[in-house]
Amino acid sequence: MSDAVIKVEGLSKKYLLQHQRAGRSRYVSLRDVLAEKAKAFFQNRKSEIGNQNSTEEFWALKDVSFEIKRGEAVGIIGRNGAGKSTLLKILSRITKPTKGRIEIEGRLASLLEVGTGFHPELTGRENIYLNGAVLGMHRAEIRDKFDEIVAFAEVEKFLDTPVKRYSSGMYMRLAFAVAAHLDQEILIVDEVLAVGDAQFQKKCLGKMQEVSKGGRTLLFVSHNMSSVLQLTKVGILLDKGRVSYNGPTQEAVERYTAGYAGGTAVEFDVESKPRKYEGTGEARLLSLKFNRPVPIFNHNEDFQFIAKVRALVNISHLRFSMTVFTSDGIPVGSCFGPDLITIFAGDVAEVLVDLPCPHLSPGHYYCGLAIGRGDHKTGHTDYDVVMDTLHFEISPAEGDGGTVSTWTRGWGSIVFPHLNQTILPKQVTL
Repeated sequence: MSDAVIKVEGLSKKYLLQHQRAGRSRYVSLRDVLAEKAKAFFQNRKSEIGNQNSTEEFWALKDVSFEIKRGEAVGIIGRNGAGKSTLLKILSRITKPTKGRIEIEGRLASLLEVGTGFHPELTGRENIYLNGAVLGMHRAEIRDKFDEIVAFAEVEKFLDTPVKRYSSGMYMRLAFAVAAHLDQEILIVDEVLAVGDAQFQKKCLGKMQEVSKGGRTLLFVSHNMSSVLQLTKVGILLDKGRVSYNGPTQEAVERYTAGYAGGTAVEFDVESKPRKYEGTGEARLLSLKFNRPVPIFNHNEDFQFIAKVRALVNISHLRFSMTVFTSDGIPVGSCFGPDLITIFAGDVAEVLVDLPCPHLSPGHYYCGLAIGRGDHKTGHTDYDVVMDTLHFEISPAEGDGGTVSTWTRGWGSIVFPHLNQTILPKQVTL
């Protein structure tokens, strides 16, 4: 007997795109339609009204096949327009496929759009019961989970307020809480989590980890590769509506990042970016660049980037300094380079900046960068300072048996290399 809870065979979805012909942009009234129909009848020809637009077939999905086993956590990744959301809508029975076959065993809950399954005129309390019923839960089951749902969503004050008055973030919190806490066998989550604030996103990721470890099946779509790596073991890479790869998540992410943006590097143009802190102006940062198509670093990898600098005066001693921040704006740490660079007025230099293995924990980070002279010991002068740049991710480490290790943000943003442990000899008491 197969252990697959989702089987997809030859799945395809076609849309018809309308294109208006050139020279036909004027407004067509009912009188125009009737007049054209009358002319066509008496002159024995086809009416031009209604034929002013041409149609084009667009296959959002083409011959997609895969299986998902019970209890698997699967990440579905790909560029915008690859067919990810279309696939999830078909699996959730929101959209019908054009061709192909799907088999799903077990109750399925999906969170694809903010407020899906909610009635705007009903209160939060009423929508919890309504949404639970839509997911196939009995009233007693919903009542048992009710307090957990409300506490997780953090909407206690607004529980008896119609949800049409909720913000998009409140909508999403309540919708996710209902979908994640009721005992369905399969949970599908799209990029909708981006609506919430950073703290709630972390809370949701933690809940999804709990769901996947509890034996339920999870399908997760996101452009956040760190989250995909942390949550899932299997990755399905979609490209132009087709399955490009189906296998371990690490390999799927590597293939995705290798082909992203044609393999070009990520560049930050900072020359004209407003400065929060003004320097002396003796030199200016022009651009910053990672030597990879997607700025994702392994946990044990050196952090490198290339900076382009223009000198406005002769400079005999120039050094870089950098502060790394979490996505919440909390500084993780700072470092200074040596005063070793000489650059003459009017010259533009490219500098490779290397921070050896900073041991950052998995997550999103960004940098504040400065060029100047001196350091924290001797006193320093900044020529130019750029904040909120060099956004990057640190992917989780690989755990035992090929699994992806987990890291709780409450443990901090630095992973110390190791602890030394030594058992002391027993002391003899005289």
